[in-house]
Amino acid sequence: MTPTTRVSRATAAWSLAGLVLLTINLRAAITGVSPLLGDLRDALSLSGVQVSVLTTLPVLCLGLFASLAPVLARRVGAEVAIAGSLVMITAGIVVRVVPSPVALYLGTVLAGAGIAMGNVLMPAVIKRAFPERVGSLTGLAMMLMAASGAVAAGLAVPLDAAGGWRLALAVWAVPSLIAALTWGPLARGARRDRPRQEGAPRAARAGGTLLRSAKAWFVAAFMGLASLMFYVLMSWLPEIMRDAGYAPATAGMMVSAMLIVGIPLGFLVPVFAARLRDQRALVVAVAATMVVGILGLLAAPEAGWVWVLTLGVGTGSAFPLAYTLLSLRSPSPSVAARLSGMAQTGGYLLAAAGPLAVGVLHSVTGGWEVSLVLLLALVVPELVFGLLAARPGFVRPSPDRVEHLVEAKEIRLPEPARAR
Repeated sequence: MTPTTRVSRATAAWSLAGLVLLTINLRAAITGVSPLLGDLRDALSLSGVQVSVLTTLPVLCLGLFASLAPVLARRVGAEVAIAGSLVMITAGIVVRVVPSPVALYLGTVLAGAGIAMGNVLMPAVIKRAFPERVGSLTGLAMMLMAASGAVAAGLAVPLDAAGGWRLALAVWAVPSLIAALTWGPLARGARRDRPRQEGAPRAARAGGTLLRSAKAWFVAAFMGLASLMFYVLMSWLPEIMRDAGYAPATAGMMVSAMLIVGIPLGFLVPVFAARLRDQRALVVAVAATMVVGILGLLAAPEAGWVWVLTLGVGTGSAFPLAYTLLSLRSPSPSVAARLSGMAQTGGYLLAAAGPLAVGVLHSVTGGWEVSLVLLLALVVPELVFGLLAARPGFVRPSPDRVEHLVEAKEIRLPEPARAR
């Protein structure tokens, strides 16, 4: 075995470890907040509108900062950008511990910005570094994201009871710091290789815009609506179930259960979708499940556990499917990165309206019925755009004169990690 072989395998193993640690930090800083909304409202004297803004900020940041990730990756390299994103997540979590509404919002923005960059760059790195294992590694990433989100939601109330809301928020700085330290060597190695990468022929880099690609917009809309459903339920389901008569700890566990259901689906859906040429049947199944779950909450809230688990199946399948389409509908890693940036910018900006709109509707009506009817109505466009996005075929860039903010032409990614 030559030294080159050993280095190549070590790099592959370290890159895989880095991807695992990255993914477990892309949900916990968000899902661990919703079970604490009542305590945060009382401790910081937040109004109903301020609480609604708090639930909206993370998703809004995912949209606003997603467009910057490809630009930053092009300038400093994907590994450096990912390491920086993990530092931002850690800093945001720590800042939120300060007992001040301003610190709570500022920390949420920092953490949300870091999560946005990690979200965008992860599918591109998977497609480039492990091109033969897109389905399985995307599935692993989705499973770990769901698992970490479920753990954060499930432990929020017990940690709050043990040491207060500040402990419940601060504990998630530990895994994000470990992940940032793990990406440090990858970032240093990438910096050393940049002169060689910058000398690569420009002809190998993709050009053109995705903004005139209908399929790119279909993928973005489907991702946005799937994300809207997920973040609305993650943000407000504890309050919905508390108002339905469930204890606060039980309502928090319901969110955790919804996320736990998504753990195996996060792995199985991408693997299954990657083996299909046409994913439209999966889209129909997701939409049907969401309809059953939302109608159940409206008609029979006393059977809350049944509907929560049903919604767990729906949301736990929809987002991994949308995320997998970013790779399946891209002919190259470069297009995958650009489609990821575009879809997550537009998609999350759409999704950001969900938690805020539901919170405002609840404040105006005093109940959850109108909000749930709104979610039910939104299943229709989610189904339509999902069917259009899942049709076979690739997103094709069109020639353009000026690149726009929501996508970047060139993203330098590491060479595929493989044994030689």
